[in-house]
Amino acid sequence: MNSMLRKSVLGIAGLAFAGGVFAGPIAHADAAAVTAGKPVAAVQADKPDTSKLIPNGVQGAQSRIDLNGEQTANVKAIIAATKKTGMDERAAVVSIATALQESKLENLGHLGDRNDHDSQGLFQQRPSSGWGTVEQITDPEYSTTAFLKGLKQVDGWKDMPLTAAAQKVQVSAYPDHYAQWEQQAADLVAQHWTS
Repeated sequence: MNSMLRKSVLGIAGLAFAGGVFAGPIAHADAAAVTAGKPVAAVQADKPDTSKLIPNGVQGAQSRIDLNGEQTANVKAIIAATKKTGMDERAAVVSIATALQESKLENLGHLGDRNDHDSQGLFQQRPSSGWGTVEQITDPEYSTTAFLKGLKQVDGWKDMPLTAAAQKVQVSAYPDHYAQWEQQAADLVAQHWTS
């Protein structure tokens, strides 16, 4: 009799434990939705929702690089300058993708023979093309603001594929290369926009 009672008590305890484990997170997530018969969406905290940052979806194969402290600081500077101009997260995505393509988010000075003419800074802007002085275009806030000023002048840039919007500002010899950085740029904006 003791063993029968013991099995029953353990069985009930096991069901209570399993019910708490399986029902606990759902009940905790949104008890009202569960009781109303509505589905509850599970969200992974480590995977930010970047769909609004990539309204047209990514185009082509995506590239990704690991960032060092300087590059991360430049991402934050681009985001801060974007906010300061009153532009949104999508503008930051376009800016960061452009800087990833142009300089890998490194604030490049004059590279001698390796320079593309007199291109410098995060966006490889050229003093001879009217982007500003060397000191200005190697300042992340100034260069981002200059890029965004150009982006604002592009009619419908928010509705364009990223690479088309970036190309309208940059006028690159390789206009499709910006597309490969869209996912990483969106991930960086999702990660740092509120930090």
